[in-house]
Amino acid sequence: QVQLVESGGGTVQVGGSLRLSCTASGRSFSRYTMGWFRQAPGKSREFVAGISRDGMNIYYIGSTLGRFTISRQNARKKVSLQMDNLKSEDTARYYCAGFEGYCSSDGCYDRRLYDHWGQGTQVTISS
Repeated sequence: QVQLVESGGGTVQVGGSLRLSCTASGRSFSRYTMGWFRQAPGKSREFVAGISRDGMNIYYIGSTLGRFTISRQNARKKVSLQMDNLKSEDTARYYCAGFEGYCSSDGCYDRRLYDHWGQGTQVTISS
């Protein structure tokens, strides 16, 4: 079992940057595939980025590709999301999530794969 705590949210202007961090407690973080999701008011929670256990396979949705970068440091039990060139539509609450295992052949996009979730951190992009 791991517990996840996010940090790094805040308010920035369009075009700005933020770096979100997620720190895990508990054992065996390196056995967990990790991901970031977001949920805007009135919308369903959507996949943003995912990273395999060893960090070698990375997944993004189209709207974040080229702007967001996910990374992990297993020794520090940490996964990060660097967000650049932020847009107003990136405004949402961002959640760190993980599951013990590997992505399916279709990738890591399905939120049903993830059974450990943080409380989320708010990201607001102002124009």
